[in-house]
Amino acid sequence: MKTLLALLKSKTLYISLAGLITTGIIIALLMDFVIMPNYTNYNEGVTVPDVTKLSLEEAENLLTSYGLRFEVHDRRAHSAYPANYVIDQSPTAKQLVKPNRKVYLTVNTESTPQVVVPNVVNLSYRNARLQLENHGLTVGSTSYESDRFRNTILRQSIAPEDTVARGTAVNLVVSDGLGTRMVQVPDVEGLRLSEAQQQIMRAGLRVGEIRFEPARDVTPNTVLSYSPKGPELTEGETIQLVVSERFDAREESETGAVIDDTTNTTPPDTTQIQNN
Repeated sequence: MKTLLALLKSKTLYISLAGLITTGIIIALLMDFVIMPNYTNYNEGVTVPDVTKLSLEEAENLLTSYGLRFEVHDRRAHSAYPANYVIDQSPTAKQLVKPNRKVYLTVNTESTPQVVVPNVVNLSYRNARLQLENHGLTVGSTSYESDRFRNTILRQSIAPEDTVARGTAVNLVVSDGLGTRMVQVPDVEGLRLSEAQQQIMRAGLRVGEIRFEPARDVTPNTVLSYSPKGPELTEGETIQLVVSERFDAREESETGAVIDDTTNTTPPDTTQIQNN
């Protein structure tokens, strides 16, 4: 106890503490006003020059003279610029940045890059747009057709895996979500094939498989039967048709008709003739 009291009354203790506090204050001031400003180039900056519309070589020389670095971030075709000219930069011109900052350049390419078209059918519209943009493509026109799954891609104008120029627009057919309604099934038996197709599409349904059968006493291309017959179906569902053909037709050498059904979710295939 006496030792502790003697220590507390000692001038050496207080001188040491004062020295430590003073040293700490000096170090903090040096860090704040000398060391850190020199390390971070405080109050020192470079105004980024505008290197767009310059050749890549000219842009490199100009940026280097300003104490900046550069990197070619992207290359894309632009008809308004010659090949190897800068068409965009980041950071943009007139921004104040630290010395030795890297400037990312977009350079015009001599030839348009080619990309592979992704398959976006059955994706949501948002995901399809992101997929196309990630592949360097854009969304063109958007049309809507009836289907039960709202905002789902039904068709795309360019087939998946096709190779096209980067920036090409892909048109999309999107479900409008109206496929939850029930619609009346039209009676198309006995109608000509073209008339039957029109009635089915006007009812909000789609033409599915078309099967041809020889019929002795029926005019060719007449609907013999259809299924399902309803009376009601969900909007957007398909109707299968059985259609007459010439009784003496050589079925093994014919392929039936190609149906142009714009309401179908997939391009129509040539229907094969089947024996009855």
